[in-house]
Amino acid sequence: MTKRINVVGAVLTDGTRVLAAQRGEGMSLAGMWEFPGGKIEAGESPEEALRRELKEELLCVAEIGDRVETTEYEYDFGTVVLTTYFGTIIDREPTLTEHSEVRWVEAHDLPELQWAPADIPAVNRVVAYLGA
Repeated sequence: MTKRINVVGAVLTDGTRVLAAQRGEGMSLAGMWEFPGGKIEAGESPEEALRRELKEELLCVAEIGDRVETTEYEYDFGTVVLTTYFGTIIDREPTLTEHSEVRWVEAHDLPELQWAPADIPAVNRVVAYLGA
């Protein structure tokens, strides 16, 4: 049986712009884009994990909102179960610590980036919701 990895991602918005993060060198899926986030630790709710991960990865504080999508994708290292949530940064601009780049992208332009496969269903939902 393949290893299941429960992770969360933040669809951080500013109007119709969405924050995209490019995975850094040395990370699995290096160079691909994702919604920032990470693994859910034991005893954490998904929202708590997402707030913690954003503090650790981007040194920012965000308010977490509604769930966007839950996706399962089987990679060679295991099956990722990704749940994404809308969010809004409420303190500090994102600062790079792990990613090679972060950028604000108009929702309708999100499909132009090379997304990690697990993130694509959430990208499609966000484009349909914000990109019209």
